[in-house]
Amino acid sequence: MVAVFDAPFVAAPVLAPPIQVHDLTKVYTVSERTGGLWAALRGTVRRQTREVRAVDGVSFEIESGEIVGFLGPNGAGKTTTLKMLSGLLHPTGGEARVLGHVPWKRERDFLQRITLVMGQRNQLLWDLPTMDTLLINQAIYRIPESQFRSTLDELTELLDLGPLLGKQVRQLSLGERMKCELAAALLHRPSVLFMDEPTIGLDVTAQARIREFIRQYNRQTGATVILTSHYMADVTALCKRVIVIHRGKLLYDGALADLASRLAPFKTLGVVLEQDSPAPPSWEAYGELLGSEDGKTRLRVPKDRIARVTELLLARLPVADLTIEDPPIEDVIDRVFTSGVA
Repeated sequence: MVAVFDAPFVAAPVLAPPIQVHDLTKVYTVSERTGGLWAALRGTVRRQTREVRAVDGVSFEIESGEIVGFLGPNGAGKTTTLKMLSGLLHPTGGEARVLGHVPWKRERDFLQRITLVMGQRNQLLWDLPTMDTLLINQAIYRIPESQFRSTLDELTELLDLGPLLGKQVRQLSLGERMKCELAAALLHRPSVLFMDEPTIGLDVTAQARIREFIRQYNRQTGATVILTSHYMADVTALCKRVIVIHRGKLLYDGALADLASRLAPFKTLGVVLEQDSPAPPSWEAYGELLGSEDGKTRLRVPKDRIARVTELLLARLPVADLTIEDPPIEDVIDRVFTSGVA
């Protein structure tokens, strides 16, 4: 029998990108008042409100088979956007199409072809074994028995679910529960995945396994993935393209590598001197000193000065080792949020 996810992926003809978003907006009206009894009494007569633009005119398209990182600080509008694209929220304005459907109409064909995985939400039935939730999902999605068993066998092998299927959900560790959540979300073999912090709270080993599973599912099924994560290792491992959103507005949409080159026009030099060699009177002559640890000094140097600074270091100092690195992507993203522009 050919495994479900090992079967060669043959893309169906696509007339338009599976995810299309144009000027999508979500505005909440929230009540506000100052503290105290008088303010509370006055609020019963005349309530003061203000508008919060959680998502403000966001537009983008995502092609079939792409894994796109959707980045932003807490409160930026990421989860609100994913909830609108998955049909959980109605927008205040704008348009969106996912697989040709208007998401908030929640048509059956649409719901059967997408999934939303939220690392901070639990879809598994807390007091029942994991297998019971999977069987319920089989009934909800009307998955034929042969397809259900084939898909479950493949997911069980890929995620090492064997010991977990008969275990009560409340007894699972966070990493075990996240693997079971993925199985429940992918049992119907969706072609669009909205993944909101799928590795949050997991240890490094569990994060790596979840990332590898997402990569493999994408490669073998051709699924389109939008991924939000505060762990930059998730983004750098899976996404060539990122969308950066801040205060509801889209700041950047493009290649991850291009973002680094635009907002971080410098390199990091790591310099190790020969043993017992004295350090120079001042490192500032070569670049901005970032710190020294275990005999390695790190300097920030503008890209257009790298060749000259490297030449000076090798000529003037007893250099045992010299490395040139791009800045950590965390620093690049932080500069996006700090400046507010990309």
